[in-house]
Amino acid sequence: MIKENQKQMYQDIQTLFEPQTSRPGWSPPPMDFRSASSLDKGHGRLERRRMTVSSLLASYSQWPGLMQVFKLERERRNALGKTEQEVVYGITSQASSRATPKQLLLLIRSHWGIENGLHYRRDRTLDEDRSQLRMGHAPHLLATLNNTAISLMARRGEDNLPRFQRTFAYQFDRALPQMVA
Repeated sequence: MIKENQKQMYQDIQTLFEPQTSRPGWSPPPMDFRSASSLDKGHGRLERRRMTVSSLLASYSQWPGLMQVFKLERERRNALGKTEQEVVYGITSQASSRATPKQLLLLIRSHWGIENGLHYRRDRTLDEDRSQLRMGHAPHLLATLNNTAISLMARRGEDNLPRFQRTFAYQFDRALPQMVA
């Protein structure tokens, strides 16, 4: 994803996807936009996503390896009818022959599965962001231990990290042999 801290690239992508206006008698410049959409229902909300992709910036951008840029529009409606809209921009080094808009839409969706499955657990449940470890190898060691705990949990087929932590903490003598089996 390209965020606003990458000002020039963000502006270039945003400008590319803005509606083109032309003077009377002139046609707008040719665009290579390709799109795909998805509609998902779950967790009490309906989410519609539309991915629009272009290769036009690849020929003049200074960004290394840039092959395509995209605009992802999300619209979420919760069970109470409240609607939220969001637009994000991104880049990829995948050529249009290898990554269609539909494939990119699925790839972005799977990225959030990783974010929610690992990073969210590390940040929220294990409270890694508030850690006071700052020196030497301690931050790396903590991250390694947290990843190991999450991996052990997944290996056992558990999906609830807090419940897994409680089981392990209260029944250490029973939990440890199950981990290595």
